[in-house]
Amino acid sequence: MALIKEDHMIDSVADALQFISYYHPLDFIRAIHKAWEKEPSKAAKDAMAQILVNSRMCAMGKRPICQDTGIVTVFVKIGMKARFDTDRTIDELVNEGVRRAYTHAENPLRASILADPAGTRKNTKDNTPAVIHISMVPGDRVEVDIAAKGGGSENKSKLAMLNPSDSIVDWVKKTVPTMGAGWCPPGMLGIGIGGTAEKAAVLAKESLMDPVDIHELRERGPQSRVEELRLEIFDVVNSLGIGAQGLGGLTTVLDIKIRDYPTHAASLPVAMIPNCAATRHVHFTLDGTGPAVLTPPSLDAYPEVAVEMGEGVRKVNLNTVTHDDIKSWQPGDTILLSGKLLTGRDAAHKRMTDMLAKGDELPVDLKGRFIYYVGPVDPVRDEAVGPAGPTTATRMDKFTRMMLESTGLAGMIGKAERGPEAIEAIRDNESVYLIAVGGAAYLVSQAVKKADVVAFPELGMEAIYEFEVEDMPVTVAVDHTGSSVHTTGPQTWQKKIEARQLNVQ
Repeated sequence: MALIKEDHMIDSVADALQFISYYHPLDFIRAIHKAWEKEPSKAAKDAMAQILVNSRMCAMGKRPICQDTGIVTVFVKIGMKARFDTDRTIDELVNEGVRRAYTHAENPLRASILADPAGTRKNTKDNTPAVIHISMVPGDRVEVDIAAKGGGSENKSKLAMLNPSDSIVDWVKKTVPTMGAGWCPPGMLGIGIGGTAEKAAVLAKESLMDPVDIHELRERGPQSRVEELRLEIFDVVNSLGIGAQGLGGLTTVLDIKIRDYPTHAASLPVAMIPNCAATRHVHFTLDGTGPAVLTPPSLDAYPEVAVEMGEGVRKVNLNTVTHDDIKSWQPGDTILLSGKLLTGRDAAHKRMTDMLAKGDELPVDLKGRFIYYVGPVDPVRDEAVGPAGPTTATRMDKFTRMMLESTGLAGMIGKAERGPEAIEAIRDNESVYLIAVGGAAYLVSQAVKKADVVAFPELGMEAIYEFEVEDMPVTVAVDHTGSSVHTTGPQTWQKKIEARQLNVQ
């Protein structure tokens, strides 16, 4: 009988969350490197290069892969013969581990969890509580799968109660394009089939804990209907041409994971949950001998990839850029930004639009400025700012027209596509929308040389900062005419992929 002391669980959870904040699973690194090698789309290839370079930097510097260090999800399988030497509950032990991990002095992780979600939405300050699933299994050990799931990818989760005769492949093919690029492809899609609505969702989430092995599956051949579905869905999704960061390309998903469960004769529940390019998860076992020991990957396992800007890259001084300058920018152009850049995301935008509606003066002058949708990690040592990758821009769509028309804002920077209302506002105001690569937060933060909070300090990571940046890499996503690379890119590459398939046949 294994006797698990409370510190065994607490320390293991804390160590695991620190570990996955800066170490990608190596199966993911190998898969995205393979996709990078064969990707002919320059924009998608550049995005994957940034993700790979960022991953190696984080492993070396022990800093978060993404500024969104996630909501913690834990699957705890307790052997029936295992015992815990504690008076505290499993939930209390796990949450103490989360608390210690997210407030770690040398590598603090961003606290993103808000209590009272339909009311005051007050930050809990330590990223607790985690979402915890506990089951009893045979044996005398405790098996733990732990993940930190970013909000951008979690928000794109889908659930459908299909008819038993409906095609799951067709549903996925129809649904994935509606998810946009806010889940930061290329990543994985976890699919849960069967049970009830809530069971399908849990199955989908748990499937994302499995390793990337789709290419091994294809080589040996499927041995069940679930394995056949994995291959069918993998090919169908990649044929959509969405590509890395939604810019158009060959690889949208690196793997499809599926778990199923018996269901009612009248039902076919299907849940689909994406994992982003900052996929973070690890497994450990407790057997009573002490906390889990996690072995860091060798730096030799990371591919040597460089971010190459190439010819035609524009250098832009944010302190002097004009609306006339912006009109020469084309969708897909790569730009290096230098100068002063403001930040602001959901809470700050809500504050500012409320103030504008009341006729109040804003605490910052936005005329002619660019605003970056980001909630950075706190800095350590000599950093100006911690990892500071972009957040999903569509959440700011409802604020965009008022911000542009009432403040004279010149442009915005985020990740993924903009919706129709935002694109119309950008076109009407001859503004521009730029994207930084989601999943390259530490790399992006290296361009930030100075960071000062200039408004709403009580909002924590959602405060308005002024960054001083130098050669911050971005891509033009929506130009001043309303042309969007997230529309034209996938359309172009879907046609190219279809042509390739016809040539093969």
